[in-house]
Amino acid sequence: SRRLSRRPAVTLLDVFQQHARRRPHQPLLRFQDEIYTYEDMDRRSNRAAWALSRRLGLQSGHTVAVFLPNEPTYVWTWLALAKLGCPMACLNCNVRGRALRHALEAAQATLVLASPGERGTTGRSGGFGNTGGLWSP
Repeated sequence: SRRLSRRPAVTLLDVFQQHARRRPHQPLLRFQDEIYTYEDMDRRSNRAAWALSRRLGLQSGHTVAVFLPNEPTYVWTWLALAKLGCPMACLNCNVRGRALRHALEAAQATLVLASPGERGTTGRSGGFGNTGGLWSP
């Protein structure tokens, strides 16, 4: 298609930002009883990007492994990482043990983001431990 042949290519982040500017109050995501608009996701992803860069020192090009369940947090985390220029290695929340360790090693991530409820056993101190959802390999 024409869009893919453009240089630079149009990314999913570009499309999201275009929709967020044009239709900020349009629903983007429904999760359980909550509705998130483009504006909601843009604001949350901006806050997450700020925290990841300013508080954790994350820089463009750093790979981040994400160990999050399929919830709205996953979407704004992905958007935040895309805004920062950080590749995201998606880890399956159902994987544990050796498979999880292998996925983490293959990702060569600078940082692992996990929800407090995800304590995948990697063989290292029982998993992510009490790190508040952050673990640096």
